[in-house]
Amino acid sequence: MAFTAQELSDRSEIGDLLARYCRAIDDKDWALLDQVFTPQAELDYTESGGIAGRYPEVRAWLEKALAAFPETLHYITNTEITLDGDRARARTAVYNPMFFANPGGGRHHFAVGGFYLDELQRTPAGWRIAKRRERQAFLEGTLPPALSIPQS
Repeated sequence: MAFTAQELSDRSEIGDLLARYCRAIDDKDWALLDQVFTPQAELDYTESGGIAGRYPEVRAWLEKALAAFPETLHYITNTEITLDGDRARARTAVYNPMFFANPGGGRHHFAVGGFYLDELQRTPAGWRIAKRRERQAFLEGTLPPALSIPQS
């Protein structure tokens, strides 16, 4: 199947958008997330112990929840994109090693693997995620005993 120039451009922009999400999370650059999600995006991180809600609420939660992790690294791959005009769907595999800062010093390492299931829309500012569900496929290692995940 041959893609049009517009479809190639859309796919490239969506790939950049997904990479921007990873950079924002790993760099703890919460303002950069505003260039990833629509203002009223619906997000669901419940399968990995998180919350579900609208973007502003989930952004505030991410900032609190990830404060205990000085290092995270989101590897994304195998993105499948289905375009439909100004809307799209994407399924992206993610592998996320995380390093928890133990209260007594040192780091506790574990990794999460899964998929981002996204619904995207073209906006005047470019492609944005309007809906995301994170589906956890596995947990490698164990959660840190001192980890307390905020519920809001």
